[in-house]
Amino acid sequence: MTPGGYLWWYLDAWSDDGRHGITLIAFVGSVFSPYYALARRRGTADPDHHVSINVALYGNAPRRWAMTERGRGDLQRDRDNLVIGPSALEWGPDGLTVHLNEITAPLPSRIRGTIRLRPEALAARSYTLDQQERHHWRPIAPCARVEVDLQQPGLRWLGHGYMDSNIGTEPLEQGFRYWDWSRAVMPNGDTVVLYEATQRDDQERMLTLRFDPRGGVRDVEPPRRQGLPTSAWWRIDRATRADDGRAAVRQTLTDTPFYVRSLLDTRIEGEPGLAFHESLSLERFETTVVQLMLPFRMPRRARG
Repeated sequence: MTPGGYLWWYLDAWSDDGRHGITLIAFVGSVFSPYYALARRRGTADPDHHVSINVALYGNAPRRWAMTERGRGDLQRDRDNLVIGPSALEWGPDGLTVHLNEITAPLPSRIRGTIRLRPEALAARSYTLDQQERHHWRPIAPCARVEVDLQQPGLRWLGHGYMDSNIGTEPLEQGFRYWDWSRAVMPNGDTVVLYEATQRDDQERMLTLRFDPRGGVRDVEPPRRQGLPTSAWWRIDRATRADDGRAAVRQTLTDTPFYVRSLLDTRIEGEPGLAFHESLSLERFETTVVQLMLPFRMPRRARG
């Protein structure tokens, strides 16, 4: 990986009974790390020395959020395995198994247990997110089943899941000002992904794709763009696309100084969908006040 670059794997799932949700991101070159941002300014930006696993629990269970940054001495990686500190991701014949052992911040509690993702089909293609071709997105398992089995907090459930990956050869904030992203599960089990990014030169990039559980993918006619209510705490702008502007925020999952994650009720191609949605302001992320706040939620415990 290039200095200042990044690679991440993202997983989300919502339980079949509608009561629980999870997101997990494994970072090599932790794009939202204040420590990695400082290293880039100093010219010492080794992505392997800024790695982390971010996990968040939503819904009726105790809401928990963890993201501890670690160093090159805490990282092991090969084609099928990624170990970051006490947690590990393993890709096998049946899909992905995640062994979690993370501590939340700023108030310490533990998230410990196993997540299993079983793809219904694998996507082979990657998509370029910018004109300069420095940022790429791959929808690894757009349609999947997920089993969550946590000992701490005690929690077990099954649900519909999703997995993708992003890779870049420059910092994310050098390529983009803002983006809205969502993935919606449809009544027949398809997944619709909407990816709309504003680049640094103000050019717009949009992907609107529908994946089916058999491995098919096709373009979707972009629905009408609509604004959503700004987030209550940090006043982050949100927007999406839906038939006749009929998307609504069911629940704000995470509200931070530079991004907000939400659960939406939406409608696409005449069908209702339930969507994970994210709005990200990289101009907010770059501000001094945000950089000073982040260590309180993202402690660094590095070896090497």
